[in-house]
Amino acid sequence: MPPTKKRVRFKEDERPVHNLHQLGSGAVYGALLFVLGCGLLTSYLATRLPPALTVADLERTPNAFIAERAWAGLKALNDIGPKPAGSQANEVMAYEFLVKEVQRIEAAKHAAQALELDKQVVTGAFSIALLNQSMTSMYRNVQNLVVRLVGREPEHALLLNCHFDTVASSPGASDDGASCAVMLEVLRVLSRRPERTRHTVVFLFNGAEETMLQAAHGFITQHRWANEVRAFLNLESSGSGGKEVLFQAGPHHPWLIGAYARAIRHPFAHTVGEEIFQLGLIPSDTDFRMFRDYGEVPGMDFAHIANGYRYHTRYDSMEFLSLEVLQRTGDNVLALTRDLAECDELRMSHPPVGETVFFDFIGLTFVHYSAKTSRLINLVVALLSMTLPLVGFGRVRFGDVLREVLFGLTGTVFGMVFSIIACTTVARQLDFVGKTMTWYTNTHLILGLYCCPALLAHCFVYLFLTIFYSNSKSDLSLGQMTQARMVGVNVFWSLVTLAATGAGYRSGYIPMVLLLCSLASSTINRVLNTGRTLRRWICVHIVFQLPALLWATNFYNVLVELFVPITGRFGGARNPEVFIALLAASGTLLCCSYLMPFIGQLRSATNFTAKLSAVTVLALVLACLSPLGFPYRDESSSAAAPTPQRHYVTHTFRVFHDEVGLFKASDSGYFFQEMDRNTRATIEEYVVPPGESLTPMRQMRSCQQELFCALPFYSLWHQMRFNNYWLPGPEPNVDNMATMAYLGTEQLDPNTKRLLFSMDGSIQSSIMVGPKEGVQLVGWSLLDHVPPPATFGGREGHFICITHGLPGKAWNVTLDLRYDQPKETGDLVDIVVTTKFWEYHHMHTADFEQLLAKFPSWAHVVPSVSVVTLFPL
Repeated sequence: MPPTKKRVRFKEDERPVHNLHQLGSGAVYGALLFVLGCGLLTSYLATRLPPALTVADLERTPNAFIAERAWAGLKALNDIGPKPAGSQANEVMAYEFLVKEVQRIEAAKHAAQALELDKQVVTGAFSIALLNQSMTSMYRNVQNLVVRLVGREPEHALLLNCHFDTVASSPGASDDGASCAVMLEVLRVLSRRPERTRHTVVFLFNGAEETMLQAAHGFITQHRWANEVRAFLNLESSGSGGKEVLFQAGPHHPWLIGAYARAIRHPFAHTVGEEIFQLGLIPSDTDFRMFRDYGEVPGMDFAHIANGYRYHTRYDSMEFLSLEVLQRTGDNVLALTRDLAECDELRMSHPPVGETVFFDFIGLTFVHYSAKTSRLINLVVALLSMTLPLVGFGRVRFGDVLREVLFGLTGTVFGMVFSIIACTTVARQLDFVGKTMTWYTNTHLILGLYCCPALLAHCFVYLFLTIFYSNSKSDLSLGQMTQARMVGVNVFWSLVTLAATGAGYRSGYIPMVLLLCSLASSTINRVLNTGRTLRRWICVHIVFQLPALLWATNFYNVLVELFVPITGRFGGARNPEVFIALLAASGTLLCCSYLMPFIGQLRSATNFTAKLSAVTVLALVLACLSPLGFPYRDESSSAAAPTPQRHYVTHTFRVFHDEVGLFKASDSGYFFQEMDRNTRATIEEYVVPPGESLTPMRQMRSCQQELFCALPFYSLWHQMRFNNYWLPGPEPNVDNMATMAYLGTEQLDPNTKRLLFSMDGSIQSSIMVGPKEGVQLVGWSLLDHVPPPATFGGREGHFICITHGLPGKAWNVTLDLRYDQPKETGDLVDIVVTTKFWEYHHMHTADFEQLLAKFPSWAHVVPSVSVVTLFPL
């Protein structure tokens, strides 16, 4: 055995010298600028839209989507103003405009085309569940306008859907007027072609989506053309403008994604968006649910998500849209409609099924493959990224390499843990001192408030490991140590990828792309033999980090753009600071994980961490002590992007009856819905008169005694979850209301009674039915089954939301109640009937108007009037 060579250390070895592999401070700031530059580039690409075509372009492009014509239709809908279901604006003005537009299109169509129009007025009911609570949704005389462009094979149809109703107080230019304008233009273009499409195309303009998707249910369950539909495109919005994103597809119909890949010129689609939506992280739903669940029809769900601040507010108007937005959406929808209307799958009784992974790369290209292929790709990339880079270390001792790989893995894991701790600590402290949502308008503050602390945590972990974990006897150069530590980062993302894949999440492709870029870098370094060079391997690494950083910063930008506005309708019970802190910590890890191993190459990391700390302190000062940290803006402060605070205020009159129907008591006041973390502070500062105070909903006496607190619930899930408030006040003016007249009782058997009622009044209303102890609701006339009851305040009750479109006649309701022991009058059931008046401004009293005027200009207030009637039986 040859003698072991001993290393002799001389005094010169102890002298402080610069390692040639070390990096100066310029490299650090260059790396940060590199990351920020990628973020700015992806942000720019996200807002880039195609030029809009005008009528002047018709001669050159006769079969193209013309945004200018769609814009004229949108203007007509926008100028009508808010159009809640049941209002004159929705049921007459908007509906008649759409009918006339379709008639104009029919008059100008090509002689070869056959266009049919049907005016559907529909009544129905269904049960729906969300957030583990179920309710019954009932609609009466809501309107749909259905247009059928007959194809050569008319028995198979593609459905395009939009809704023309809006929420109260919003003109709904983006949600969903723009979609209806796009559909009108698509219909116009297709109807002027000299040749019919292979399959029929049905255009559904539905008039009651904002009221829990009711009109779409009426079409898919009752319309005579519904049985022809084989696929659908649903056009929606949860923002105002920007690019439309494909966020739901199928389910389990990969041929739809194939059509998207063939047809779409401007892709914006991600599987992770579908998984986020299906996890319930976005507090909305779409007509996709009705077509999927009740029609068993596959389809695709599109929505605009930019500027979600304006969603369901007065700012959802044409002033904040552009022709380019309509052009991009129209180009994509027209191309996809043409493709699907000609495809073979639409005529198949059993088209191919299976799950698909799909995504675009910053809008430049679109990728899709099967979930089975995805699992194989993820596994292969993960394994190769953990093993292949090790080949480049040649004859270096494996123990030294493995030690540095573990260093990189440990640094990434503990960096992630401590970055989460650091960010959530900052979040809780900001919330504690009353500085919540300072980033709401100025989202760049997130970089200083949370991304910098996250980056600091990673730096400190690496510095700590460098001091206490580094091996001074290693044969690896500093550059080789860094490359080995990056293999440790590969191991981390490989484990994340494999865990996501194993759990069935198709979004495992996100870290897989990072691994693929790192694997390509290692492979090129190996082929070029640059792994042992002084600097060239870093250049190769940076080149392949460019697509990785574009990929990662694009996700950060999209998630910030999506979730920051959502915190404005998050409710006040959950701390939005923690949510955004976790998002920032995740984004920092995603963007910077492959740059962190270079911390060990810095000549002076202390200077870098000190400057990062200074940026964090500066961001805290700006957030807490300057106007930049004020969360909200109106149009005068930032005309391009108003960011209002939302408020729902209901002037309420409550009437209590005894068990024989006689008047017992009444009261009145203002019911405030807490939409975000700052709602209560705003109301108390600006609205509540001196000497008076808000009462939290759950502390009201009626909440302890009455079903659902005897409050004007209209959206069961939001109002049950949120911390709402009550302020006593004078009675509202009410000139009409929904009534539920008790007609009598039938004894069905010794233990079952049927209660009979007559329901009158074509106004938006709700009924809450709460069987008392020992009593069960076993049947009713609303549905063929009784959905599970909702639970609130420790008591179960059945919630029925009722929407009226066109006025109708009185209708009967029966309730079948079963009990074990005989019950006296008043011991069977509690019933609460709520009438909700949206956009009934003539009912606003002077007191109510004065209260509404107290809200600041940056508040978007949705006023309503309500009557709540309670009686036991």
